[in-house]
Amino acid sequence: MKILFLADIISKPGREAVKKALPGLKKKFSPHIVIANGENLAGGTGFTAETIEEMRKAGIDFFTTGNHTWKHKNDIDRLNDKNFPVIRPANYPEGVGVPGRGFQVVETNMMQKILVINLLGRIFMGNHVDCPFRAFDRILKETSHERIDAVFVDFHAEATSEKVAFGHYIDGRAAVFVGTHTHVPTRDEKILPNGTAFISDVGMCGPIDSVIGVKKELIINHFITQLPYKIDIADGDSQINAVFIETNDSTKKAKSIEFVCDIIKL
Repeated sequence: MKILFLADIISKPGREAVKKALPGLKKKFSPHIVIANGENLAGGTGFTAETIEEMRKAGIDFFTTGNHTWKHKNDIDRLNDKNFPVIRPANYPEGVGVPGRGFQVVETNMMQKILVINLLGRIFMGNHVDCPFRAFDRILKETSHERIDAVFVDFHAEATSEKVAFGHYIDGRAAVFVGTHTHVPTRDEKILPNGTAFISDVGMCGPIDSVIGVKKELIINHFITQLPYKIDIADGDSQINAVFIETNDSTKKAKSIEFVCDIIKL
C-alpha cells in the first residue's frame, strides 16, 4: 500500500498550498490513499464542512483531527455521518457523549483496507483524556474480525517522549505511526525494529514566515507579556510537510518512509 500523509493544514494559506502541491505529489508517488490532519483547516483551529469539501476536491481522501476538533460547533454533528471522511480522537472518556468516531476502516483506490486511528496524547495537552495506549489495544481488539491490510495511527500530541514511547508500544502492530500537533517537523523518520514506519511529528502545511502558522509578532508578544492573543494566521509562501509510506499487504508492516518537504509560492 502506498500512503501519502499531509501534516496539519493551516487555514487558507495551507489549503491553497495543498491545492497547488498535491497534483505533483500524486503524480510523483501514485498513492493509493491520501490522508491529512484537518484540525486547523478553518481559521487555524477546527474544520468546517466547507473546508473539508474543499480539500476533498483537491485530492485528499480522509482526515484525522486533534484537540481543536470541536471549534466550529455547527459542523460537529457531521462527525456522526460515516460518509463524512473525518474522525476525531478515539480516547475521550466513555460516556462524555462526543459525536463521531475515533477510528475507521477505509478503502483505498486499490480496494485495500486501512484502519485509520486518531489518538490524543496526554502530556502538556491540557486534556484529561483516557490512556491512548489502552485505547489502541481496545481498537485492535474491536476490529480483529475485519480484513485489514494496514493500521495507520495519527498520534496528536505535544511531547516527543510520549510519541516515541507510543511508537515503540505499537511497533509491529501498526504499519504507520505519524505524530502531529506541534507543526514542527522532527525529521526522525525511520522504520522501527518490528516494522512500524515512525516519525515524531510531520510538521505542517502552512505559512513559512510564522510561528507554527500564526503571525510571529503575536506569538513573540505573547511570550514577552504573557497576555492572551487572538489567532491571526500569517500569509506569504507556505511549506508542505508530508510523509510517503509504502507497506507490505502480506506482512502488514512498513517497507519505507520518506519525508516530503516543498515550498509553495502563494
